[in-house]
Amino acid sequence: MIEVVDITRTYRIGESSVNALNGVSLKIEQGEFVAIMGASGSGKSSLMHILGMLDVPDTGSYRLMGREVGGMGEDELAALRNNIAGFVFQQFHLLPRMSTIENVMLPCIYSGEAGDFQGQARQCLEMVGLGHRAGHRPNQMSGGEQQRVAIARALVREPMIIFADEPTGNLDTRNSHEIMRILTELHAQGKTIIMVTHEPEIAEYAGRVITMKDGKVFDDRTRSKATEPRGDTARNFGMERLPVFQPGRMLGFVTQAFSSIAANKVRTLLSVLGILVGVASVIAMMALGSGAKSSMEEQLKSMGSNLLSVRGGSARIGHAAQGAGSFTRFTEKDAEAIAGLGPIIRSVSGDVAGPAQMVAMDRNWNSNVEGVDYDYGRMRASVPTIGRWFTRQEILGREKVAILGTTVVPKLFGDANPVGSIVKINRINFRVIGVAPPKGFAGPRDQDDVAIIPVTTAMYRVLGKEYLDGIFVEVSSAENIEQAKAAIDALVRKRHKIQPNDDDSFNIRDMTQFQQMLSATTQTMSMLLGSIAAISLVVGGIGIMNIMLVSVTERTREIGLRKAIGARKADIMLQFLIESVGMTLSGGIIGVIVGVGVSMILSTFAGWAVKTSLFSVLLATTVSVLIGLFFGLWPAQKAAGLKPVEALRYE
Repeated sequence: MIEVVDITRTYRIGESSVNALNGVSLKIEQGEFVAIMGASGSGKSSLMHILGMLDVPDTGSYRLMGREVGGMGEDELAALRNNIAGFVFQQFHLLPRMSTIENVMLPCIYSGEAGDFQGQARQCLEMVGLGHRAGHRPNQMSGGEQQRVAIARALVREPMIIFADEPTGNLDTRNSHEIMRILTELHAQGKTIIMVTHEPEIAEYAGRVITMKDGKVFDDRTRSKATEPRGDTARNFGMERLPVFQPGRMLGFVTQAFSSIAANKVRTLLSVLGILVGVASVIAMMALGSGAKSSMEEQLKSMGSNLLSVRGGSARIGHAAQGAGSFTRFTEKDAEAIAGLGPIIRSVSGDVAGPAQMVAMDRNWNSNVEGVDYDYGRMRASVPTIGRWFTRQEILGREKVAILGTTVVPKLFGDANPVGSIVKINRINFRVIGVAPPKGFAGPRDQDDVAIIPVTTAMYRVLGKEYLDGIFVEVSSAENIEQAKAAIDALVRKRHKIQPNDDDSFNIRDMTQFQQMLSATTQTMSMLLGSIAAISLVVGGIGIMNIMLVSVTERTREIGLRKAIGARKADIMLQFLIESVGMTLSGGIIGVIVGVGVSMILSTFAGWAVKTSLFSVLLATTVSVLIGLFFGLWPAQKAAGLKPVEALRYE
């Protein structure tokens, strides 16, 4: 069954080399009970590790059932161990956070097979007399009971060979004989048993005793024949490539990952806290950014779309040009001429403005008055939500009607509805017909601190102007803006006889450019806020990586055990990645809840404009998962790269 020929194994300890095995050759038949003895440093454990496929020889040949296994890779050896071998260790190597039956089931997770694993595990526990302790934790059991659990774990995959490394080394005499009784019964059932021991009375249970000395076989005595194997001896080596993402395997990995996370609650909570704060910050900051953007968009609507502003003076110096150099005075005829430019122009409104003293009953307020034309209400989103807009007849008749801004209304009327009331504007009685929708501030100017009246009334009755301060022009579409600007420029120069090189007499401002600038600024601020919050996610990810590295160090022996019972490198990597992603995803979900809560608090108590979007929630959750994958990859690779023997020996 097993044949090794002239195998050697040398270990490096610091700068020196230790020849653990020096040309060992032997055969072990199926059904034998072999005890390997020897003093410390004789090479018995090294031989056991190579026979158990936990290690590979430096030179020589190792054949198992006629097949060379000495040169196999780690994953192939892992599959062999899972299908053919069962291990019983001196230190038991039971996982304390798992119940007895879960410890016994552990090798089944790495088999790639489907079946009633719990039923198989319970049968094995019954076999060693511990069926009634299936739900207990290992730390609730005696040393002898823990070793019997380890034997049940070794049997759950029905192995052909059981490797027992000092199985009674940590037990008293009574428990030692109980363990040996179980191993003897298993041998009687046809199992091949290879046991390392330093106790002669324990070696007496074996039918063959191999004594090691200085890395060689010193003595090989056979006292009884091998037991006839029962059942199918042509066992499949099980080295076919198994897919990593099998549903059954994945469920087992997820269950164990969250069991590991729950085992260190305080440390896990502190680790998750960084991701939680990061995700909550991202949600809150993006909600603030989105809220600011929505608020800005509402303000931009008040400016109108595809809007041009034609005004006298230079665009560089604005109204400072008044009284200094040439300054074009626009009239109602200019507005009519611009309106007649054709289908590229949708609407035109003249505009005049000036200061105003407003009085209503015993209250007065210094504000501004703005005279506009009929289409201004639609063009600048100023049509009242309370009351109505001017009629064309009211504009032609220079009627004394007014629409008040939301800043003016409480100053003059308090909480009362002003529609239908009389207000004096520069000592002239006006009837209030509406309240303009709120627009907010445009720089330092409060756009709601205004009384809007017909342009004709403003020019000839209130302000005494025979010219317009400016003309608002609504272009039919965004694509026609440049064409409209060129046409208006040519028209104004022709009507006012302005030279082609004179750019200071009037200017045409594209309001859409201002809108785009504000939108870009808001977008930049949103990205900046999100980026600042994302830094905390990265910091949280570094914390996760640190904890995972600590976890790998703390669980080195556990990793060695998992590899010994059949876990491949991909299995170990996947489990640690699931743990990492599990922590970051948990933190992400809680962070989303906290972030939404913070946004609501800011909106309710601070009065800030916030808007939590589904995109920000999905983004923050996805980023938390990616951070778990990214920062968990190195610890997972480190865990997967551990050698089974070195990991099991780790103190």
